[in-house]
Amino acid sequence: MDGLESVLVVNFGQDADAYEGLTDLKQLDAQQQIDLRAAVVVVRGEDGKILVKDEVADNPIEGTATGGIVGLLLGVIGGPFGILIGGSIGLLGGVLYDVDQEEHTESVLSHVSRSVRVGHPALLAEAIEESPEVVDTAMAGLGGTVGRYPAAEVEAEISAAEKAQRAAKKKARKELREQRGAKQKAEVHARVEELKARLRHQNAAAPASTAA
Repeated sequence: MDGLESVLVVNFGQDADAYEGLTDLKQLDAQQQIDLRAAVVVVRGEDGKILVKDEVADNPIEGTATGGIVGLLLGVIGGPFGILIGGSIGLLGGVLYDVDQEEHTESVLSHVSRSVRVGHPALLAEAIEESPEVVDTAMAGLGGTVGRYPAAEVEAEISAAEKAQRAAKKKARKELREQRGAKQKAEVHARVEELKARLRHQNAAAPASTAA
């Protein structure tokens, strides 16, 4: 199918509506009105983590919807406050902002993260659409609000975030080595000073030698 490949984020008021939304996407795919690559119903817990409620993927080799872009996206938005990647905090607050001279554009990932709210079901999907009205109409009938992001932009930001994560880990390892080295030097110096003091004490306590 020719069309725009997008990542869709649909917010619902009730779990049942989100499940029905997933079913509708499957039907639209079966009718060849869209090419559905993956879809998953999720909810964010109070701890910020993402709970997968139901999913579908078109690739049996991957086995689950969380094996492609949708899976990578869940890995990004699933951390506390939705800005964690492998434990690196604040990536979406800096690296993933598009800075064009004086214009600051919010990252797609941070926007998606905030769209998946605590206690509210959301439907995340990757699909190729000839016309956005098809999905928009189906989801509106269930009270769903659709957010749509070009898949290429989502992939680019995920790649940038992964690169930033590796850089952050490398920097952390370097700082840790330096801290360990400084600690070891301090411990060695303290040990040597202790031995010197012990030797001076022993020399002071030894009886003076007398001539025969």
